Amino acid sequence: MAQKYEMKQMEQAKPNPFENALEQLRIAAEYLKLDDGIHQMLASPKRQLTVSLPVKMDNGETRVFTGYRVQYNDARGPFKGGIRYHPGVTLDEVKALSAWMTWKTSVANIPYGGAKGGIICDPKHMSMGEQERMTRRYAAAIAPIIGPYKDIPAPDVYTNAQTMAWILDTYSTLEGFMSPAVITGKPISLGGSLGRDKATGRGAVFTTVAAAKVNKVDLKKATFAVQGYGNAGSNYAEILQTYGPKLMGASDSKGSITSKTPIDANKLLAHKEKTGSVVGFPGSQKVSDKELLQSDVDILSPAALENSILPDTAKGIRAKIITECANGPTTPEADKILHKNGVFVVPDILANSGGVIVSYLEWVQNLERISWTEVEVNDMLEKKITSAFHDVHAASQKHGVDMRTGAMIVGVGRVADAVKTLGVFP
Repeated sequence: MAQKYEMKQMEQAKPNPFENALEQLRIAAEYLKLDDGIHQMLASPKRQLTVSLPVKMDNGETRVFTGYRVQYNDARGPFKGGIRYHPGVTLDEVKALSAWMTWKTSVANIPYGGAKGGIICDPKHMSMGEQERMTRRYAAAIAPIIGPYKDIPAPDVYTNAQTMAWILDTYSTLEGFMSPAVITGKPISLGGSLGRDKATGRGAVFTTVAAAKVNKVDLKKATFAVQGYGNAGSNYAEILQTYGPKLMGASDSKGSITSKTPIDANKLLAHKEKTGSVVGFPGSQKVSDKELLQSDVDILSPAALENSILPDTAKGIRAKIITECANGPTTPEADKILHKNGVFVVPDILANSGGVIVSYLEWVQNLERISWTEVEVNDMLEKKITSAFHDVHAASQKHGVDMRTGAMIVGVGRVADAVKTLGVFP
């Protein structure tokens, strides 16, 4: 009981992600001089759905899981956002992620709104059969509010193409016809887009390259570290090293490592797949997560969960550039410290928008019944996200603010314009 109480206290001590999101919105609203009514509308999710999911487990018992789907704003297009499976999922987290998704699609200038979903569960301790039954139950529960022109989910933490295939099949069965455009991040055989599996990491690399140019960082001589060596983090490392930077440290849920000699990103991934963790990679030393974040590198990419960079950690960060592959990894107070210390942060709603950009391209291909090559998809991704970077950088320069505030000014500004132009019905 004591251990559970301590864990609960630790959870309560964590910053509330939705409060962080609202604070970021407040700052942007001041720069944009938003009308109070518009500000209130943008601070309120349009729809919040909580569902109970009875699932028959492999041992014959029935467990009831809790799932969420928050649809934040659709002024610029259908709701769009991933679904995550994690024991730490909360409604406030999902609300925050749906808000950030709204600004992210706006910054990327694609015709979507923002949404997010999640189930409180630990997929690492569930069989494939249990995950499938839970997923199908969740898909049936949210089916009335999703659809190709309503809300298009996608993968997120601990969900993947197979998860999306189960949702597609469940939704299509309920509708009575195959509807591939209802979801993105699908297997290629079911209408998924080439290049989607590495889109988040690849897009983050394109923003890092742009950031290096404006900060005069020589990528061929640069070093970097990645916190969170999952799908996005490992792809980011694999692609970024082709531009010259050397990987010097990484982490996953089981620990962090650094090395005095460059780490081959592909070999590190192979080691993780074989052993279950980056820890123990030949030639590396195990360090604390804080030591990894404060390691002596030029580029740092937090690619794990939100609230990874707190004020105490931010004070000791030595990287020149931070590229946020994760959603909400830096708290507002930590942001202020990083900006004061001259760290150039490429914010999450810009840095990791590659996934939603290629999801948009997948959706378009499904609606039009066409397909593009991987080269074509990657080329469109690079043009779209690099253009977004320059829009954000221009806004930050114009207002004399950091890149996160610049991104919020761009993203919130476009949504606010749409809301204002649409008016209030009735």
